[in-house]
Amino acid sequence: MDNKVPGPIEKIVLNVATYHGAKIEPTLINFFYGNNGTGKSTIARVVAAAAAGQNQPSTVTWRAGKSPADYEVLVYNQQFVEDNLASYHQLKGVFTIGERNIQIEAEVAEKTAQRAEQEKQNTDNIAEKSKLEAERDSALIQFQEGCWERGKAIRDGFPLTPGGFKRKADFATKLLSTTPVEHDLPALRSLYGTAFDPDAVAYPLFSQVADDGTALVSRAADLLANPIASSNDSPFSQFINAMHATDWIRQGHNQFAHAAGNKCPYCQQSLPPGFKEQLADCFDEQYQTDIHTLTTFQNRYQSLTDSILDLLQNNLSNHLPKLDTTLYWAKSGLLGKTIESNLQKIASKLKEPSTKVRLDDLTPLIAEINDIVEQLNVATQENNDIVNAKKHNQQQCTQQVWEMLAYQLSESIDAYKARRKSLDDKITELGMAITTGKQVAQTLYNEIVALNKQVISTAETVNSINELLRHAGFQGFTLREKPGHSNVYEVVRPDGQVAAGLSEGERNFIAFLYFYHLVKGSHHTDGVGKDKIVVIDDPVSSMDSSALFIVASLVRDLIKVCYNNYEDRDSYREAIGDYIKQIFILTHNPYFHREITYNQIRHYDCVSFFMIRKVANNSTVKLCVRASSTISGRDENYNPVKNSYAALWGELQEVQSAPPTMNVIHRILEYYFLQLCGYDGFDIRKLVLEDNRDKFVTKLPNGQEDLTKYQLADSMLSYMNMSSAGVSDGLNYIDDAGDATTLREVFKLIFDALGQNQHYAMMIRESH
Repeated sequence: MDNKVPGPIEKIVLNVATYHGAKIEPTLINFFYGNNGTGKSTIARVVAAAAAGQNQPSTVTWRAGKSPADYEVLVYNQQFVEDNLASYHQLKGVFTIGERNIQIEAEVAEKTAQRAEQEKQNTDNIAEKSKLEAERDSALIQFQEGCWERGKAIRDGFPLTPGGFKRKADFATKLLSTTPVEHDLPALRSLYGTAFDPDAVAYPLFSQVADDGTALVSRAADLLANPIASSNDSPFSQFINAMHATDWIRQGHNQFAHAAGNKCPYCQQSLPPGFKEQLADCFDEQYQTDIHTLTTFQNRYQSLTDSILDLLQNNLSNHLPKLDTTLYWAKSGLLGKTIESNLQKIASKLKEPSTKVRLDDLTPLIAEINDIVEQLNVATQENNDIVNAKKHNQQQCTQQVWEMLAYQLSESIDAYKARRKSLDDKITELGMAITTGKQVAQTLYNEIVALNKQVISTAETVNSINELLRHAGFQGFTLREKPGHSNVYEVVRPDGQVAAGLSEGERNFIAFLYFYHLVKGSHHTDGVGKDKIVVIDDPVSSMDSSALFIVASLVRDLIKVCYNNYEDRDSYREAIGDYIKQIFILTHNPYFHREITYNQIRHYDCVSFFMIRKVANNSTVKLCVRASSTISGRDENYNPVKNSYAALWGELQEVQSAPPTMNVIHRILEYYFLQLCGYDGFDIRKLVLEDNRDKFVTKLPNGQEDLTKYQLADSMLSYMNMSSAGVSDGLNYIDDAGDATTLREVFKLIFDALGQNQHYAMMIRESH
């Protein structure tokens, strides 16, 4: 349930008489309806007892910081009548506005004029302050629009920088709090590209070549640079050396000896005895050692250069994409070719050991490659540093973007700040003047109230009551002061005779008139100006219709005073003052209830309706609230008392079968269109069935017409021409309501056809 505005009394828990823990959470204006004997008067007595500070089983909770001492609680009930009309011709004085002392009246007039002048000045200051505030708001909007437009290029260039790029107001607010700083735009874009790149990752650094093979090559330099030959001096060895066939013999032996057996691989003749020994003697131990050393060098050089080339290739397997590796590729390729050339030279040396070989030096080329790697690693490390500190760099980038924006828009920012300060200074000055002016006006008001307390008289009240009776057309009696008896009044009949006796209704009527003026004044001078809580319990008991009408009018007047507390209504108040801070009205009379609650349902926040019931000697209080039929998720009031016409609409929602539904429809149509709107039954038939025939006829797919709704409408309207029964507008109590189907659809179409769909919607809404 939506929250209602609480009054000074926030909660009442009833544990007295026939109540057992019944809870009431009243708002400012509260209507209670219930039959006689259900427990209405108990509620009035509980509030009166709480106001007097009496202990009781029931509890009354006051708003935080408030107590009964802050209010004058006035309760009209039967006890009030008995206390204030001990006999029919005596009426206690009502101290309200009366005859004024001339000197006090002059002071009041002077202070009233001063207060009016001060209020006018306050109004002018408030208007000027509002004008300046509007100008300030306009300047802000212009500033926001201008900055937003001029900052578009930067916003588009750095869309992911957070902190206010999405809304103009946030964008301008951020600019106002940012110190302008000029930044290098290309550097900022580079920082942005890495800091906000969703695919940005850290990459491994390139490895440098640690061993360029210099030491290895230097150890084999002599072997490579000098011929390798045998020093054996056997005749066969001398023959081979003389023929310079050492390399050829060694190669042939290595290639064919294992397959040729004991024959010459070239001429196929059997080898002479001791040939293998003679051949082995051709290659002495030093020769064999040199060949072995050279072979070992070849293997180590091959392994070293393979690892260098693998390292250079692996460097390119996962590197920063934006790196330019063109030169690296070129130098690595050149190194590979140089290594390949050196390996071929070594192989050639092994093939012909007597040849001289000089390897190309790899050191300069590897040094160049290492220099290139160092440069590539600088760029890679910069990327990695940014990625590893991504959050920090995003913050830094965002801050620098804002600083650059503030720098580029500094002229507009400075101009706006100057304009804003000028307006703020004037608004602050006016605000202080308004505060001081309100204090002066309040002081004058307090002085006027204090002066008015000194001039209270009862004569004015009696005159006011008589004027009220005259304007209302009431002719039963008037009041006059009893000659020689101050504050004692007589009830005078229209023939001028003092009433010999009063009926109960007249007695209650006089008591209420007194109560009404008491609410507007006080029993005592120290109560004037004190806020009031008003409780009215069945004020129209035994009254005739004319008195009931007057009492209802006066109660509505008190309700208007209470309603003034809900919002600032100075410019359109229907009643003067807001001294009634909360009002409770309890009745069993449906006529009176409808009179005082007219048009009150709509004030949901500050008005509540309650239904009091008693079942099995147990009284309950129900808050009359339901889900709103017009606003989703909201609640609305409903009135538990309806007239007989409204009751028919409620019955229409409740019946479930066709015969009673048709009966209710007949009665509503006849009462509304014939009695209230003045239609003739035959005119209605023409307007509905002829002029709006298409509303009731449905075209079928086969081209034929479905006349079901048309025939139902014809039946409803035919009945209106035959029936002579009317609907009385008596009042009766209606509880809750329900729903029904096809007949009601046709019923609605009749209202649509006659242009009464708004009335239909209103009555359906109120009947729920």
